Formats: sequence, C-alpha cells, structure tokens
Amino acid sequence: MPQKTNNRFMPLVMALCVVIGIVIGTFYANHFSGNRLSIINSTGNKLNNLLHIIEDQYVDTVQVNDLVEKAVPQILSELDPHSVYISAKDVQMATDELKGSFSGVGIEFVIRDDTLHVQNVISNGPAERAGVLAGDLVVTVDDKPFTGKTLTNEEAMHRLKGPKDTKVKLGLLRYGDKKIHHVTVTRGDIPTRSVTATYMLDSKTGYIRLKSFGENTYPELLIALAKLSGQGFTNLCIDLRGNTGGYLQSAVQIANEFLPKNRLIVYTEGRKSPRQDYRSDGRGSYQRIPLVILIDEGSASASEILAGAIQDNDRGTIIGRRSFGKGLVQQPIEFGDHSMLRLTIARYYSPSGRCIQKPYSSGDKKNYEDDLVSRYEHGEFFSEDSIKHAGKEYHTSIGRPVFGGGGITPDYFIAEDTTSVTSYYKQAAMSGLMLNFAYTYTDQNRQKLSAYGTMRELSAYLARQNTVEQFAQFAEKNGLRRRNLMIQRSHKLLERFINSRIIYNMQSEDAWIEFLNDDDPVILKARELFDSNATFPEAPQEADKKH
Repeated sequence: MPQKTNNRFMPLVMALCVVIGIVIGTFYANHFSGNRLSIINSTGNKLNNLLHIIEDQYVDTVQVNDLVEKAVPQILSELDPHSVYISAKDVQMATDELKGSFSGVGIEFVIRDDTLHVQNVISNGPAERAGVLAGDLVVTVDDKPFTGKTLTNEEAMHRLKGPKDTKVKLGLLRYGDKKIHHVTVTRGDIPTRSVTATYMLDSKTGYIRLKSFGENTYPELLIALAKLSGQGFTNLCIDLRGNTGGYLQSAVQIANEFLPKNRLIVYTEGRKSPRQDYRSDGRGSYQRIPLVILIDEGSASASEILAGAIQDNDRGTIIGRRSFGKGLVQQPIEFGDHSMLRLTIARYYSPSGRCIQKPYSSGDKKNYEDDLVSRYEHGEFFSEDSIKHAGKEYHTSIGRPVFGGGGITPDYFIAEDTTSVTSYYKQAAMSGLMLNFAYTYTDQNRQKLSAYGTMRELSAYLARQNTVEQFAQFAEKNGLRRRNLMIQRSHKLLERFINSRIIYNMQSEDAWIEFLNDDDPVILKARELFDSNATFPEAPQEADKKH
C-alpha cells in the first residue's frame, strides 16, 4: 500500500523539480550573462540599478560613491547654469560668507613663493590676541611644515578654520628674524562683513558699499545708515558693483527701507512654485531720500533684485553698466552625508514683469560662463549702443521703458575707461606682479607706513614715493621686460593699482575702497546727479509714450 501511494505523488514531485530547476537555471544564466533588463524595467530606476550592476559585476573594484560625486554635477549641468551640487567638504566654505561669521583664527592672507603671508589681522580677533602681526609668515601649523607647492588657499583655510575654542599652534617667521616664533591661537567666531565701506562722499552724500547679501546684511546696513545720519547725509549712494548676490530676503528687507507702502519689490514663479509677491510694508525710514544705485557686469542675483525694485518703482537712479543677469531661484536640499543640492525651482521677475535671467541653453555652460567675455569683445563695456537686449520692452511705474531678457540696464551708462591700458599694464596685472610688489613694499616699509593714520595721509605720502618706478625695477628683475613708453602711458593706472593695494595692506578694505572712489567716473556721475537734483527719474513726454 505505501508503495502505491509513493507512485501516485511521483509525477507531482518531478514537475516541481523541473520548475525549480528552470528558476535556478534562469537565475544563474541571467546573473552570469549580465541580463538585468527585466529588473531595470520593473523598478524604473535605471541610474540606481546601473550603479548596482557596476558594483556587482564590473571587472575591477570601483568606488561607487566616487562615481556618484562625479555623475551628479554632470546631470545638473544639463538643467541650467545655477543648479549645482556641493560636496560635503565644500558646504561650509560655500555658506560661511552668507551666514555672517565662521570659526577660525582671524587673519587675511596671501600665498607668495609657496608660503602663507599674513596680510591683515582682524581687530580684536583670536590671532591678534595671540600676538600674530601683519607681515608674519606662517611656516608651521601644529609643528608640521606649512610651505611648499602643495600649499593652496583651500588647504590653508582647511588647516586654520575649525570649531570654536579649539587651539592651533602657529610657527611664525617675522621680517628680519631667522628664528621661528611660536604662538597658540584659540579659534573663535570671525565676523564676515557685507557692508565693506561707509563714509561721506561730500558734505551731503553718504556712500555704502555692499559686498554680498547675507544673514546680517540688513542690520549692517541699518548701522551704516545710522552712522551716516550722524554725519548729516541727505543723499545716498549704494554701491553694488561686483556684488554677486546672496539671500533674497536680505534684498527685500533693504528695498523695503526705501519704498512707500505696498510697492512690489520682486516676484518669483516656477513650474511647481506658484507666484509669490514680495511687497513693501511702508515702515522704511528712508522712503524719500535721493537715492543712486551703482551696478556693473559683476552685480548679480540679489543685487539685481534691489536695483530692479528701485528702477521699476522709479524710486532712484541706476548708474553703471548692465548687470550679470542671474534670475534663477535655487532651493537648498541637504543629503544625508551633509552634501548639498541647490536646485533651480523658480525665476525672479522685477516689478515691471521682466525676467532678470539672461538666456541660456541647457547643457551649454561654457557659452553661458563666457558671456561677459563676449560682452567685452562685442564692445558693450565701452558703448551703450552695443548693449543687446534679448527681451521685450517693459515700463516702470511712470511709464519709462526698461528691458528684460538679461540683467538690469542702468539709467546712466558709464563706459569702462581703457584709454591708458597697455599690454605692459595687462601683463603686470595678470601675472600678479603688482600684487606681489605691493605686498613686498608694504612688508619692507611697514614701520614707516604705520606713521600715517588716515587714508588721505598715506595716499599723499605714497604719491611722493614714485612707486611706479620702483615697481618697474622689481618687475624687470622678475621677468617683465621694461617698456618705458607703455609705462608712461599707463602710469596713472599703475600708480592707482599699486598704491591702493599698499593702502589695503596697511589699513583696511574701507580705506582701499575710499581711495579708489576718489577718481571713479561712476562715483563722479552720482555726485553730479545729486548736485543737479536729478536722481529722481522723470516720466517720458506723451509723444515718447506713443512712440
């Protein structure tokens, strides 16, 4: 009887064995042949599966994380020029400037001849308290050599920055000394300034230079305005040249100080981001002060938001050259490893409705990055007639025409002056020889130069020292052939550059900016408009409107 029962189930057992055999055979056939198409199609995540297949079957050992780090930027580059990936090690550096402070030792430095030179010591900072002086050479860090070809700005910042209250031991070599002097610096919070200069251009005109739009920019501006109020200013010039932007909210807060209630400042809109309007609340303290905004091709993003709000609301006058044209809104998204994605989710539009963003082609980052070179070659920096507007004409609150399709076009165009530029000057600037000379001159004459306490006094002293001739001799020893006719033609430019850097080295960024502004044609135009009470734009005549 048992024999008959076993015979009855035998066909079923054999069928199951055949099915199991087919399944196992198919698995191994697919596994060793690399046929994963069905798996890829079923999951829909081709990229993820591609990485798994490479890790599982590739002939050599592969670091998949390294592949991801290289692949993500390539993918984002196909979207737009401002969607970017920031690796975990670079996130802090990318956000420090906008956050208003970072933890470090508190020095400004330059790297010359494979050695870190202390250019400035931040007042009352950790380095100053430890006894570090401007002009010191940092030759060791924590008793390890800190010189050589491998020394870069990135490596220096990595070694000198660190958590608050941690210590770092610096080996310093001072001018004229042969013995290394050691100090221990306790790292602390180092403020990063957005407002880099505040002073009176004349008895009525206040000047504020904004370097960026960070977390502390608005309170810094209020402090600067209070300082100018104490000096009796009745006109205001805000310099945004070279300001590449930052936080939208900072630009909105600043615009709000100068606009009447319920004026549109900017709006954003994207495919998945509904339109959002930013309007003034009428609480600004400087709604009627005559106002001029300075811009150039280096002014971008939040700078363009502020300039566009002032221009489109006919609240002040814009002077300079067409701005960069960065009008894409990025949303930061942090990954688990603390790396970051900045993904474009919307566009900025000025109050008149014009898009600030200049044209771009997806995946064509090179042409986009070369745009400023193209503008230069096309003559836009030298002639207002050479400006190409890619967008249609819009109108301000009183009907003045303004143009979209790439940046903010100023109300008054100021050409870049190249009449004194020679090939000698270009070589001297681009080679770094002028910066090198200015630092060397400062270092060798620091005690003498420190006797002059103000920018005016130091400037007057330097004007008598014939620094151009001293530079020409220095440059010739360092491989730049002397060209007397060109030196004579570029004499003013050479002297301006060299002396400004010596002033920067000895005093501050504020003094450096004030020195450069003295004969700046953009500043001179602003003062001219204030003197003629022409800082408030006028509506076009009826005939112009019809045209």
